[in-house]
Amino acid sequence: MKTIHLTSLGCPKNLVDSELMLGQLVAAGLQPVTEPGEADVLLVNTCGFIQSAVEEGIDTILGLIEQKKSPAVRVVVCGCMVQRYGSSLVGELPEVDLFLGTEEVATIAPRLQALEHQPSGTGAADWVRYLPQAGTQRFLPDAKLPRQLTTPPHRVYLKVTEGCGNHCSYCMIPAIRGPLRSRRPADILHEARALAAAGVKELTLVAQDLTAYGLDLGPGGPRLPLLLKELHREVPQVPWIRLLYLYPTRVSDELLELVAAHPRILPYFDMPFQHVSDPVLKAMNRPYGEQLVRELVARVRRLVPRAVIRSTFMVGFPGEREEDVDRLASFLNDCRLEQVGMFIYCNEEGSAAATLPGQVSEELKEQRFQRLMALQSDISLAVNQARVGQVEEVLVEGVSGETELLLEGRGWFQAPEIDGCVYINEGNCRAGDLVRVLISEAHPYDLVGGIVSE
Repeated sequence: MKTIHLTSLGCPKNLVDSELMLGQLVAAGLQPVTEPGEADVLLVNTCGFIQSAVEEGIDTILGLIEQKKSPAVRVVVCGCMVQRYGSSLVGELPEVDLFLGTEEVATIAPRLQALEHQPSGTGAADWVRYLPQAGTQRFLPDAKLPRQLTTPPHRVYLKVTEGCGNHCSYCMIPAIRGPLRSRRPADILHEARALAAAGVKELTLVAQDLTAYGLDLGPGGPRLPLLLKELHREVPQVPWIRLLYLYPTRVSDELLELVAAHPRILPYFDMPFQHVSDPVLKAMNRPYGEQLVRELVARVRRLVPRAVIRSTFMVGFPGEREEDVDRLASFLNDCRLEQVGMFIYCNEEGSAAATLPGQVSEELKEQRFQRLMALQSDISLAVNQARVGQVEEVLVEGVSGETELLLEGRGWFQAPEIDGCVYINEGNCRAGDLVRVLISEAHPYDLVGGIVSE
């Protein structure tokens, strides 16, 4: 086995795991290739968070199996889907040589090497249980593990915790990823310094709940504000430090004042509210209501005047009524969040929400989704129009995927692969450059402008 092709599905947190596995395999002598047909190993890191992600994972695996050029090619399937569905996948996907759960990220190289002299398609039959046994240590990223970055060299994700302790009724993450585990500050800072030395311009901290950082390390242990202070001091050459994601009840004044006082910590607040109706939030097992959400938005904007707020909302949750949707619409109209993601609720096998009464029809879910999306589109357009005539700092990604006649970048107020972008129609620059762009045109999700000299 000399070459490997990686397909990473799902969220940025999953991508970090993919890069750690790829790093170990590169250290073991495998060479990454971009085309599946050139690979001796086809590695797929799956998402298992929602059913649509599971379906995408199955389709991806089957597609790669069809592209195998030789019986000797190994197919390795890792990640959340494996952790969630376990041994049932072995019978459904006999062509897969190795399954690894989320706890086995650090074992991929020896596990794959053990397949070297077995016929292809037989490894799964000898599959060792992927679930962590009682008393064994769950996986947590470690700066000592080799990591092969797959993002553009100017931006990278840094995962600071694993697992989650919030237990929302619709979410399978605690069951899949386990309880909250926080990395020690020294380990995080060690990795951050190495990334900064490699020239990273945007360092994005990711966790299932970033504001829970350190809660498992004891009453006197580190917390997010302290980590950010040390990070800001240790990597002065990184111009953008971004935070994903912040749980609403844990966004403290200390955190907000820290962001306001340190311009390199971007005033971009991704706080997944999920809803604003008190009965719906209670059914979701989210420990807050509309009053807290409204007060939080006001507090963020008071303490951080440049703040951009992003949130996600779910429509069609069991028991949701028209008056609940009306409350959400009123909130969007009143608070006018800069960035919003809207999702249609879907029952997930094994979740508490799947058994709740008052299931909403698919037709009604779609109607509510379209109504709220149309409302937010108008709000987003107005927010973007207010930027016309302003000069914004933009991190250049490269030539636009839409047309070679434009460059593409992101303002500090746009997270990678989540929000819109800034199309650059004037000026010269390279991928990874930070440039000043005069915004000349606005759309609901994207902006257009030209580079201006200092």
